[in-house]
Amino acid sequence: MKTPEWLAPALYGAAAGAVALAIVGFSWGGWVTGATAQKMAGEASASAVAASWTPYCVARSKDDPNSSGTLAELKAANGFNRLKILESAGWATPLGADEPNRALARACDQALAEG
Repeated sequence: MKTPEWLAPALYGAAAGAVALAIVGFSWGGWVTGATAQKMAGEASASAVAASWTPYCVARSKDDPNSSGTLAELKAANGFNRLKILESAGWATPLGADEPNRALARACDQALAEG
């Protein structure tokens, strides 16, 4: 069987088009791999959990007898030290957890700074 003359250029064109489509799709089209999608979902989930616990953290800050001292420390501190202060005060430790939650500490710090 003889192959037509146009078959080789057509196959090369289809292959080049597929490569170009993949490059455009992953670069500008918003396509992601399964692993990237799972990572993004995990980050979104952690953020949503921290956001849901933020009112609890703020309430703990108001109920704490040492609240005024801790809030004064927070005002004086900056950056990473603010998270450590919230964690050591116990405000960023969710109910039933043994360790503070870093995402909750960030969300609580932001809520306390705004309010």
